[in-house]
Amino acid sequence: MTLNLNSPQRRLIALRMEHGDLDALIDQSSEKRPVDELMMQRLKKRRLALRDEIARIEQELIPDEPA
Repeated sequence: MTLNLNSPQRRLIALRMEHGDLDALIDQSSEKRPVDELMMQRLKKRRLALRDEIARIEQELIPDEPA
């Protein structure tokens, strides 16, 4: 199965990868002292936005159930 570069499936893969990268970065940054609270807030906000975008795309990909 080939994916169009602009397909929702391809976008979903990229968003999941970015979300995973942010998870790792947040975990790594939280172990450092002193913790940069502003940076952590920004990373967590971006991670939340990615999760929302992933959920939105997944919802679009789910076919409507017949009535």
